[in-house]
Amino acid sequence: MGLRAAVLAIDAGNSKTDAAFVAADGTVLASGRAGGFRPPAVGVASAVDVLGEAVDRALAGARSAGAPLEGAEHVSAALANADLPVEEAELAAAVGDRGWGRTTEVRNDTFAVLRAGLDEPRGVAVVCGAGINCAGMLPDGRTARFPALGRLSGDWGGGGGLAEEALWCAARAEDGRGEPSELARLLPAHFGLPSVHALIEALHLGRIAPTRRHELVPVLFAASTAGDRAARALVRRQAEEVVAMAAVALGRLDLLDEPAPLVLGGSVLASRHPQLHADIAEFLADRAPKAVVHLVTAPPVLGAALLGMDAIGAGPEARERLRAHYAG
Repeated sequence: MGLRAAVLAIDAGNSKTDAAFVAADGTVLASGRAGGFRPPAVGVASAVDVLGEAVDRALAGARSAGAPLEGAEHVSAALANADLPVEEAELAAAVGDRGWGRTTEVRNDTFAVLRAGLDEPRGVAVVCGAGINCAGMLPDGRTARFPALGRLSGDWGGGGGLAEEALWCAARAEDGRGEPSELARLLPAHFGLPSVHALIEALHLGRIAPTRRHELVPVLFAASTAGDRAARALVRRQAEEVVAMAAVALGRLDLLDEPAPLVLGGSVLASRHPQLHADIAEFLADRAPKAVVHLVTAPPVLGAALLGMDAIGAGPEARERLRAHYAG
């Protein structure tokens, strides 16, 4: 008969899924990885199958190490595309039906980034990766969040949005509808193409995969650093959006008037672009001057595990042992 872990932590993003079984003392017993979690594209059942692949790989690793596992007391899943409470509830039911744990809690994956960057469940996180999202929490269970459904829910930016805006500026610069910009030269040159028109054609006809558009974000940052006005305006607007989300979430949790952690995560913010972070600091000084900024680089599965440890009432030593595992 195998051991039952205290927590099964799952972090599932659009590109990968991580699962980890954790003991009550914070020891990571087994872990596994699978592909991306995309219920809007493949349906809930097929998406949860991908979670199952990561869980099965963790269980297989435990068996091969001579320490078989039977599951967990509690499943803490932080999932991309769980953007609305109704989606969290649907996914929690689907995950619970797999029988991986006796209890199950599903949250949006932004909460995993938030918890990974906090010593206690108190603060706000803004994640700027492929898209942009923000979440906040307090020890009493109150949360602040946004639908984060793109322009439909009032969002702007993230890696995908920045690439799209950069292409828009480049197209208009090349054909004369907009102001001149080095983006008209730099963006197609990144793909070895002679013009924005050629880049538009390649993207439209699928000769360049849509997933490669994210490669344009570092090009945009470089153009901004070189002084290109259009690129600089986009970087500055991204900073405004980060601070707007953060300030609203801090206000909803009554944290604006006291020092409170603001965790920044995701590939765009983790790139540490000097102008972007300087702009964020400038706008925070006006809208949330007491926010204490932290850049989190720990894997989000740590945050999902810490949320699970919170749920079972684990002590500080267990949480520190868990953090130490992912710090190495």
